[in-house]
Amino acid sequence: MSVGVISPVEKRIEVACGPEHAFRVFTERMTDWWPLDTHSLYAGRPSTCHVEPRAGGEVYELSESGERAHWADVTVWEPPSRLVLAWKVNAEDPAPTEVEVRFEGEPDGPTRVTLTHRNWEALGAAGAEEARSSYDEGWDLVLDRYREAVGR
Repeated sequence: MSVGVISPVEKRIEVACGPEHAFRVFTERMTDWWPLDTHSLYAGRPSTCHVEPRAGGEVYELSESGERAHWADVTVWEPPSRLVLAWKVNAEDPAPTEVEVRFEGEPDGPTRVTLTHRNWEALGAAGAEEARSSYDEGWDLVLDRYREAVGR
C-alpha cells in the first residue's frame, strides 16, 4: 500500500538573539536543550548529543559509557542561516525523514527559527501518520527548551 503526501510538521519560534548565536546554540549546545531525560536512545542513562559541523557530518547521541547512537546525517550546513538533516533516529525505519531548520533575523536579533520536518512518506504506510503526530507534539517541547537555552 502506498502512502500519499503527508503534510510536513512546521514550527516557528522567535529567540532574542541574532541568527549566529541561535545557530550556534542549536548546533554546538544541543545537550543544553535537548530533553535527553525523555527523548533519548539511552533512556535512564546519562548521555550527550552532538552535531558534527559540516555537510556529511553526523548527529549522534553518546552514552556515558561511550556507546554511540546515530540520529541523523547533516546534508546541508549553511551557518548561520540553515541546517538540513536526514533524520533517522529509529534504525528500523526504512528511510530517513528530513528536518530543515532556518534562522532568519538581524545580527542583534530577534531571530525567527523555522523547523520543518517532512518526507513522512519515507516511513511507509505503517506508522507514517503516527510518527508525524508524535513529532508534531515533540518538537513543541524540544523548541521550548531550545528557546530557554538561547537566553543562557
